[in-house]
Amino acid sequence: MKLSDFDFNLPEDLIAVRPARPRTSAKLLVAQGDQIADHHVSDLPDFLRAGDVLVLNDTKVIPARLFGLRHRDGEFGLTAAKMDVTLLDPRSDGTWSAMIKPLRKVNDGEEIVFSDALSATVISRADGQAQLQFNLTGDDFDAALNAVGAMPLPPYIAAKRPADEADKTDYQTHWAKHSGAVAAPTASLHFDGALLDQLAGMGVEFVHVTLHVGAGTFLPVKVDDIATHKMHAEWGEVTAEAAAQIGQAKAEGRRVIPVGTTALRLIESAARSGQIAPWEGETDIFITPGFQFQVADGLMTNFHLPKSTLMMLVSAMMGVDAVKRIYAHAINQKYRFFSYGDSSLLLP
Repeated sequence: MKLSDFDFNLPEDLIAVRPARPRTSAKLLVAQGDQIADHHVSDLPDFLRAGDVLVLNDTKVIPARLFGLRHRDGEFGLTAAKMDVTLLDPRSDGTWSAMIKPLRKVNDGEEIVFSDALSATVISRADGQAQLQFNLTGDDFDAALNAVGAMPLPPYIAAKRPADEADKTDYQTHWAKHSGAVAAPTASLHFDGALLDQLAGMGVEFVHVTLHVGAGTFLPVKVDDIATHKMHAEWGEVTAEAAAQIGQAKAEGRRVIPVGTTALRLIESAARSGQIAPWEGETDIFITPGFQFQVADGLMTNFHLPKSTLMMLVSAMMGVDAVKRIYAHAINQKYRFFSYGDSSLLLP
């Protein structure tokens, strides 16, 4: 298929820059087969039933946007250069890959100071990115990062306003647990404790998995033939307990519905053999029309960027023509798009 098959015109004023308040007041487009209906997230219990399993990504977004100084002692004495750093991915050796602006003003081996407590040494630079070694690890690193970092808002929001204190809660899910993401699993931002309690009370089950969403989720597809696109890799884990709970639901004919494309990509990565199994590692699974879903029976997800891999994923779930109708309806009804936008429940 061609990239143009997943394009659409989106009015600029439909890009949300703040979330709905309260979270559950966001609009919810419900697509069941060929039927489309307009509701709110608070109506979600009307479309779920006892025994359904919602798969939730419990990754925690770190305040990955940092501003620091690089100091250098040269012929003009001690000088400093301002550095804008966005952390991208933690590496197995304890370093971080990061974007630095301006990258040309820092050399390998130099230190960038973010606060009295937090600094990082540039280990290497390649392909427009840098590898950083921080002076702290573990809880000390988390505390120092939380003190000075800002939430790494998606580029389509960051272009309209800077991150602020509200984003530290707005851009974090109710159940966030395992630090490591630099982007939120945004479909999950619509849930609060009261809605979770209501769903649990009616017999809906929850399974937690972890996929650390990377900045690559915002990378555009640049090839016309989508079969030649290379996906970015992200680290994830499906525990033995989670796999067993999902596997039992499938065996009993109950619905498994991931909340968000990240949860969907992870459980399908863990089920490539045909059955869900415990899984840990990096996934670069690319889900496009024709994909055979092994686990997911539906999907709750926000509205995605034109020509994005996520448009391809929802088209694989519902069908290309159906998604075109869904998105045309959403635009006509003024749904809010992208990370802080409204949501949809897709049930093929």
